[in-house]
Amino acid sequence: MDFKELLKEYVESKVMAVLVLDVNGIVQFINDTYLNILRVTKEEIIGKFIGDITPESCALIVTKTGKAIIGYNWKIDDYNMIGVATPVFKNNELIGCFAYSLFMDKWDARDMAENLLFDLNMYKEEVANFYSARFSFSDIIGQSPNIIEIKNIAQKTARHPSLSVLITGESGTGKELFAQSIHLASVRSKLPFIRVNCAAIPENLLEAELFGYDEGAFTGAKKGGSPGKLEIANGGTIFLDEIGEMSLFMQSKILVFLQEREFTRLGSHRPVRVNVRIIAATNRNLETMVEQKQFREDLYYRLNVLHLDIPPLRERGEDSILLAKYLIPRLNQELRTRVSGLADSALKVIRMYNWPGNIRELTNVLERAMILADMQNSSLITSRHLAFLKMRRDSIVEHSNETFKAMMREHEKQILIRALEENRFNRTKTAKALEVDLSWLYKKIKQYEINIEK
Repeated sequence: MDFKELLKEYVESKVMAVLVLDVNGIVQFINDTYLNILRVTKEEIIGKFIGDITPESCALIVTKTGKAIIGYNWKIDDYNMIGVATPVFKNNELIGCFAYSLFMDKWDARDMAENLLFDLNMYKEEVANFYSARFSFSDIIGQSPNIIEIKNIAQKTARHPSLSVLITGESGTGKELFAQSIHLASVRSKLPFIRVNCAAIPENLLEAELFGYDEGAFTGAKKGGSPGKLEIANGGTIFLDEIGEMSLFMQSKILVFLQEREFTRLGSHRPVRVNVRIIAATNRNLETMVEQKQFREDLYYRLNVLHLDIPPLRERGEDSILLAKYLIPRLNQELRTRVSGLADSALKVIRMYNWPGNIRELTNVLERAMILADMQNSSLITSRHLAFLKMRRDSIVEHSNETFKAMMREHEKQILIRALEENRFNRTKTAKALEVDLSWLYKKIKQYEINIEK
């Protein structure tokens, strides 16, 4: 089929209405499909002014402006159409308009609308499943003054949906928990929350991951290209976790986006403008990194519009006990265990431990202890189930004003209690394990009033 035949088939299509006007809006050509829609003959319309036949025709606007109008809704009687009207030039002079409309009867239009709604709901469901926040401020457990203060600041931050937020804190303190809570408490809550781990994605892939790419941008690029996380997050929040691990090159790309609020896909020249909130998090000291030229100072100040520094668990007083009691019922469901709580000996271990891994470590420790307790048909976690914890020397200090001798006595007492528990309170085995005389052990048990029977 040559081009002329193809054009003829295109113009004579039964699902396409075609119209050609001159610059004055006079009809020069109309196909049979359009004639049937208008319910007129060719003689009644050729050479006539289109405004007298369809006054609202977009084709007439194009003959005056010389600018195309694409993808407009067009309805005549029961026919719903999608129209395109493009100007026709000759020697750079506007000479008319070529317009066509794809049309469907009212039942086809309804089917199309239903199909579009179905696809849209499928897309929304996918976004909800993969790009949504799960935790809110009610999931942040704690009664210590420092965690209450930082939580209040974060709640106020949520009311300002355009503010960039920098969250710092040790590993396991709950930085992402705060990020998700801010998103869910903001007007962006119905839109995507997308997490990007800057440390887990190689630099050569991170750019494509964030900004997307067009077809042919690089070897192996997907046909049709792919949107980046920033594009998918439009209207919502993007959480840049471990931003301290981002290279200087990528830092400069993020800085440009924060300044312009637009970016360009890899392999494209067309800018994409999006409206997203940036929340960044790191366990590194960015100020020190700025001094060492490892982190861009201008990016640091762009991100640090509002700073949340999450306190470590060891500085949160009795929150470790509160968190443990909160986590046990939830972990029971995950692990299918039947642990009802913590014995006094376990509470003491948890209270005195330093928790270098913070809440994440507490969760892992509880999981292990609950499995051990369940295997032994124990409804309570005791200090025996926490024996794998390596007590740090400074973790036994409950009050900072204790004397050195008191600290040493408490430390010695805890070693004895743990050794006795590990040896099922058999004094002979305990003395042998500690490589001490049995008489010395009896003396210490009496001195520290360790109730073996209890």
